[in-house]
Amino acid sequence: MSETANEHMQEQGVENLTPEAYELISGLVRADDRAALLKELESRHESDIAEIITVLASDLRTAFLKLVGDALDPEVFAELDDAVRDDVLQIVDTDTLVNTVQQLDSDDAVFVLEDMADDERQEVLEKIPQTERMVLERSLDFPEDSAGRLMQSEFISVPPFWTVGQTIDYLRETEDLPDDFLEIYIIDPTHTPIGVVHLAEVLRAQRPNAMEALLHEDFFIIQAETDREEVALLFERYNLVTAPVVDEDQRLIGVITADDVFEVIAEEAGEDILRLGGVGDEAVTDTVLETAQGRLSWLFLNLLTAIAASLVIGLFDASIEKMVALAVLMPIVASMGGNAGTQTLTITVRALATQELLPVNAARLVYRELGVGFLNGLVFAVITGFVGGVWFNDMALGLVLAAAMIVNLVVAAMAGILIPIGLNRINIDPALASSVFVTTVTDVIGFFAFLGFATIFLL
Repeated sequence: MSETANEHMQEQGVENLTPEAYELISGLVRADDRAALLKELESRHESDIAEIITVLASDLRTAFLKLVGDALDPEVFAELDDAVRDDVLQIVDTDTLVNTVQQLDSDDAVFVLEDMADDERQEVLEKIPQTERMVLERSLDFPEDSAGRLMQSEFISVPPFWTVGQTIDYLRETEDLPDDFLEIYIIDPTHTPIGVVHLAEVLRAQRPNAMEALLHEDFFIIQAETDREEVALLFERYNLVTAPVVDEDQRLIGVITADDVFEVIAEEAGEDILRLGGVGDEAVTDTVLETAQGRLSWLFLNLLTAIAASLVIGLFDASIEKMVALAVLMPIVASMGGNAGTQTLTITVRALATQELLPVNAARLVYRELGVGFLNGLVFAVITGFVGGVWFNDMALGLVLAAAMIVNLVVAAMAGILIPIGLNRINIDPALASSVFVTTVTDVIGFFAFLGFATIFLL
């Protein structure tokens, strides 16, 4: 980041955790200087404090939390990554957790509660007033990755026959309302949303006007059971800022806001990247043992696929003995196929995640990738064929290398798009499992094509 950008961020209140700041905070924690530590944290945003907690070593993190105690802003808990929040919840005492949950918005409170152990969560909920507890328990009853967990239970709703004046008086006089909101929902006697009124329209309208005259009927209603990825796609596709959430009886029970959806998009994108790399839900705060265990299964699966590729090579050991050049050149074919397959796989997984790849256009995209694979195969066939022929002074060998390159890049394109599509149709996450299969296919086909052509035409 440039110095100008850094200065601008600092002017806007965005402060990077520099090594000097880290050493200062670590020193204050070691010195057990609570007053100086609180003063240092005073000007920092909740997200920045969450970052500090995340990067602190385990022993310093524990000391930091105990030193800050109940002075820690409850919003910090909502800003922590799941893995770090788990550690923090084990350190913080129950009274602090109760205070934190009560001060947070319901959606953020649910994020904190769902990471607790069942007995600890129940203990915290029992110390919360019944009305608040019922709201939180209702959200926790919904599936973990659903809109019901994502929603905020605080919202503004009024009947259609209210006037603008009544609504404004209600907003001014009622204390138990959300601090920030952009839309007012119009509900019928069964609490079903029938429209939405934007706050700006209320402020511009005359007091005698009926709210019904201001409502918009073209708004999106989200079922509480809807998966949060679908919610994120709705917000992205239709440029939503908020959306009402209804239960199975179509009663309004909450609202989802754009800031929550931004977090979902970032988390889902991060998960896909990790899964494509075969590291699952690994976090930078995991221990050596946890990290090794998480990667072990995928490395073992890759070992099996490598053995499969080696078995193919073993079928042609006699050919390799007769022509050492084959052993030198065959990694080129496999490597190019693997890279080409990964390119197609990445595009396909992203298209599936964003629902750009649908049954109606799947065939067209398959043909497109086959065309791309064939054209790239031709280009690199000419390059590698010429290099291989000149290198070993054998143009026939160069032609074999060129033919194998075309075959493997076409197969790589097919594998890179058909494997994730197939996995997606049988409800297996393509980001999680595709890369191993694509790599296996490109390695096996690459070795088989190159060594097979060489055996047929050169030996």
